[in-house]
Amino acid sequence: MKAVRFHEVGGPEVLRTEEIEQPTPAAGQVRLRVAASAFNAADNGMRAGFLPIPVELPHVPGYDVSGIVDALGDGVDDLAVGDAVIGFLPMEKDGGAAEYVVAPAEAVVAAPTSIPIADAAALPSVALTAWQALFDDGHVAAGQRVLIIGAGGVVGKYAIRLAKRAGVHVIATASPRSIDAVRAAGADEIVEHTGTDVLDAVTEQVDVLLNLAPIDPDRFGAYVATVRDGGIVVSTTAFMATPSDESRGVRAATVFVLPNRDRLAQLVALVDDGALTVEVTRRIPLADLPALHAEAGAGRVVGKVVVLVD
Repeated sequence: MKAVRFHEVGGPEVLRTEEIEQPTPAAGQVRLRVAASAFNAADNGMRAGFLPIPVELPHVPGYDVSGIVDALGDGVDDLAVGDAVIGFLPMEKDGGAAEYVVAPAEAVVAAPTSIPIADAAALPSVALTAWQALFDDGHVAAGQRVLIIGAGGVVGKYAIRLAKRAGVHVIATASPRSIDAVRAAGADEIVEHTGTDVLDAVTEQVDVLLNLAPIDPDRFGAYVATVRDGGIVVSTTAFMATPSDESRGVRAATVFVLPNRDRLAQLVALVDDGALTVEVTRRIPLADLPALHAEAGAGRVVGKVVVLVD
């Protein structure tokens, strides 16, 4: 089968398109005929070697995947050959930048029926990140207020919609380029951060500050003043410390997204109900994945890109 993988960490040039042996599912696994995988910034970090996830080499990237169940391992009785599924695969194992991939059965769920199967690869880890940040780490609840820094990104727009659905008042920062999308996602207040100081704009403290952007650490620390006593600061930027204020009981939590089959199935249901929109900015063929990694290394990838096998 055809796959894109790297044998050593390094620049985008270490990615190679190769013919490799088709994997066989072990007990508790399924094999998928891949429709698409989704590119995430972590794929670039693992390939470059600066993200501390011990991938098995040679490694096929693409831990967000969609496809059709092609074969079942022993003990798998809740999935069937021919099922259309999506999954958030173990990041250290081979991913979906290939014609076939094996996955733990517990990592995949039925795909949304309201969107193309390839586009559905864009959902798993980013939507799970938003859910986990808000509810598992942030413990946000109806009637509370949340400030989302970097709301114009893919995770941010999921976070806005999920928070609003939960009855939360959302204040979101956005750039001129993303302000319309943030408004469409349902934010109650929008701070155009290139022309307005966030500290001046947030006049009533929030229960949760959710940071999704690689901002200056000193600036991040200053934003803690927007959080009420006893509130929480949550951040997805694991490469930098999440600030707190112990003197006021303001806690800090850093999100390391985790697979959760039940949560992912709930997110799929929200997509099919029209409550969530799966964002796909661009679709590229598998052969163009090294070029996409080069774009990411230069900081030019915007939105969500899915990588098509066919």
